[in-house]
Amino acid sequence: MDERKRDSMIAYLRHRMDDVGISPDNLAALLATAPAGSDTGRYRSAGGDTWSGEGEMPQWLKQAISAGQSIGHFELPCGTPARPATQTQTGADWKNDPFAGSPLARSSHARQ
Repeated sequence: MDERKRDSMIAYLRHRMDDVGISPDNLAALLATAPAGSDTGRYRSAGGDTWSGEGEMPQWLKQAISAGQSIGHFELPCGTPARPATQTQTGADWKNDPFAGSPLARSSHARQ
């Protein structure tokens, strides 16, 4: 991002913070109290794997997108904590699974 775009974004964010009553001190206090490693992830697979959206895209997401799924399908709502996959999932009906037998059906957990 060039310097001019960066300065413009900072001015915009300061303006929006003023509009809703957030001071730089409020923001600094929030950031100081956030626990280390509290990144909740931005995308989550059905198996519980998460990705923050930074760095290289994980294989599970690459495979889903190449199979025609939209990345938005895996996006978490803002503020949703990433939860680990449950060991027993009930109520799943796999008989109509369009990915049965494909690489998408094989999770990293199944290879262990």
